[in-house]
Formats: sequence, C-alpha cells, structure tokens
Amino acid sequence: MDSSRDGHPHAKPAPKAVVGRVSLYLRHLESLQRQGLSTTSSDQLGEPFGIKNAQVRKDLACFGQFGRPGIGYDVDELTAVLRRILGVDKDWPLVLVGMGDLGRALLRYRGFPSRRFRIVAVFDNDPRKVGQTHQGVTVEPLEALRKSVAAHKTTLGLLCVPADSAQRVAEQMIAAGIRGILNFAPAPLSTPPHVSVTTVDLSIQLENLAYKVQESIDDGVPRAG
Repeated sequence: MDSSRDGHPHAKPAPKAVVGRVSLYLRHLESLQRQGLSTTSSDQLGEPFGIKNAQVRKDLACFGQFGRPGIGYDVDELTAVLRRILGVDKDWPLVLVGMGDLGRALLRYRGFPSRRFRIVAVFDNDPRKVGQTHQGVTVEPLEALRKSVAAHKTTLGLLCVPADSAQRVAEQMIAAGIRGILNFAPAPLSTPPHVSVTTVDLSIQLENLAYKVQESIDDGVPRAG
C-alpha cells in the first residue's frame, strides 16, 4: 500500500464531502475488522452507503494510492491510514461551553471516548451551575476558559449556548486558543480563517427530513400500516 501522500503537511485539503465519506469508510472497515476479515474491495466499502466503487477509489486517491490489483485493500492497513488521516489515531481533549440540557447530554455521550474525544472541562456563565459536577467534571466559569485550554492543550470545543450569545462566546473560545468549534447554537458564527466551524442545527435536519417524507407522501408512496 503506497500512502506516501498521507499526512503531507502541504497537501491540499480534501473537500468536506470527501472527508465525510472517508469517515463512513472507516466505520465500515472497523466493522470488517470485528468480523475478522483481512481484505476488502472498493465495491464492498461503498455498498452499505450506496456509493459506487469509482467514487470510493476517487475519494481515497485524494490521500494516496491504496490497495493491490487483484487483492483489494488490506483492512488493518487501510483502517490505520484512515484513522491517521482523520486524526483519530490520537486523543483529542475537548472543552464544552454551555451546561444546559444539550450540554449535559453531550457530556454523557459514549461515542466521544470511543473515537478518542474526551471532554476535559465544561463551562457556563450561570453562577448556579458553576461548581456542579457532572460525569466527574466540575463546571467552571467562563473566565477560567483560557487557563483550562492552555493546561489541557485543547484545540477543539463544543458550543452549546443560546443563539444570542453564541458569537460572543465563540470569540472567547477562539481567544483562549480553540481552533475548531462544533456549534450547536442555532446561529451562524463569524470566525477567523484559521478557525474551523461545523454547525449542527437539529431543527434544520428535522425540517429536511420532514420535507423528504412529505414529498414521498405527495408522490403517493404508501404509508406504513
């Protein structure tokens, strides 16, 4: 497997859609590992997600040359390479800002540690919440954010505050040293070029889902029952 381009510091970043599909391939490879399979093909990698083999090969080619003619991909090798490409071959400490219902749910989410993401500090500006302990982590005031980020060498943060305070709090996170924000606030953020933001708006996702279901109903697709 030739992966000489993998992790090249000057390589052009892959498109967001490609990175999303690579995450799917990694999940499937890990499933194949659990099944004890040693090799796979581009057909098998893409089939569970409805992705054609040509697209799988094109996606992987963004990062290097993988696989052997007539053999396919070595499952263990490709899994290790994709983990390294996505950065999940190491631990990522996270800070969480906003200890409302969503913040508490994210703190309990077991999917983070399984992917080597660990919430090491939580913050809130409500004096009633500061000092409380959830899942072994004590809520700190926002004023302690910069010191905590430096102490834990944290670069990623979860933003779970109301829309009207999201921009202000995001700026505090960036000033403290956060370089990537997963934004759960229903508001767009304006950030410097060196900061990456992914916004998760659950209402928009549900609206998209409702639209698709409504379209299928209008097209005469039978309802269940």
